[in-house]
Amino acid sequence: MTQYADVVVVGGGQSGLAAGYHLRRRGLDSVILDAGPAPGGSWQHMWDSLHLFSPAEHSSLPGRLMPAQPGETYPDAGHVVDYLTDYEKRYDLPIQRGVRVDAVRRDGDRLRVQTGSGIWRARAVVSATGTWSRPFLPAVPGRSVFTGRQLHTVDYRSPAGFAGQRVLVVGGGNSGAQIAADLALDGHAEVTWVTRRPPRFLADDIDGRALFDVATARRRALEAGRDDTGGVASLGDIVAVPPVRAARDAGLLTAKPLFSRLTADGVRWADGSGTGADVIVWCTGFRPALAPLAPLNLRGARGHIRTAGTRALDEPRLHLIGYGDWTGPASATLIGVGRTARDATGEIAHLLRG
Repeated sequence: MTQYADVVVVGGGQSGLAAGYHLRRRGLDSVILDAGPAPGGSWQHMWDSLHLFSPAEHSSLPGRLMPAQPGETYPDAGHVVDYLTDYEKRYDLPIQRGVRVDAVRRDGDRLRVQTGSGIWRARAVVSATGTWSRPFLPAVPGRSVFTGRQLHTVDYRSPAGFAGQRVLVVGGGNSGAQIAADLALDGHAEVTWVTRRPPRFLADDIDGRALFDVATARRRALEAGRDDTGGVASLGDIVAVPPVRAARDAGLLTAKPLFSRLTADGVRWADGSGTGADVIVWCTGFRPALAPLAPLNLRGARGHIRTAGTRALDEPRLHLIGYGDWTGPASATLIGVGRTARDATGEIAHLLRG
């Protein structure tokens, strides 16, 4: 069966909801296709102790403030799921769940969106698939010979199940620091934190509110043709949320440099010494989940899709939302994605009505 829409949004997480909100405000006929069975996007799958960097009122999608979570300055992931669930109901967004998009192809004056349950023909497509479904694992020598467990950030939930084990947490970003702190503060596992370079903690008084202001200032500077301020990356890599501060101040977050290779029962350092490990948790980031766009042949020599803002330069009917600075400063955050969604849907409306 073939169905038609002005715009098909691929992905029903925070970016897809922000796009749906602005598409509805612009009067465009749209549908949001989400592979998951329930609302909340990747927030459904975060580790138990995760909290936002910002208070609720600074973590909102367009049109509806996130309510405060009782007893919490910084809401947890479950509160975010509840907020996103309420958001899509409040605005009656046209979401179809359990629909996996397999491919997006050119089809005359429309784009053909192929799914496991049928075909959509759209005048424009918004890709809002995020990165959570595409975890990145580095090509470290010996990774295939290690006989212990290997997990990624996407697999970690809590310290339960790690008691008495030697755990290596690899990664110098927020997820690495928070998961290492979670395990270390629990005190039932022997934790070694490994980072490629010395950890860079942001000042303790910096939270998501300040980070959004910094990202916004960078965007304005670039738009005005001024020098790049460096944005958030110039301040550091790790937000010192309370558990991270507690573990750091207790001397539990002293990072070791990256090992040179894995062995059957642990890792080997550059100086020839070794450390045993039962579990490795790879907090090594993600890549954009763009496999459905492959038939459009938009990737360049380095695998990157060229964009002007959110619009694909080689296919103006396609916009990409929520993939980080590549598609707009802070666009991978709850508060930041609203602006890029507004701009993208404005361009789409102009294209379709022009």
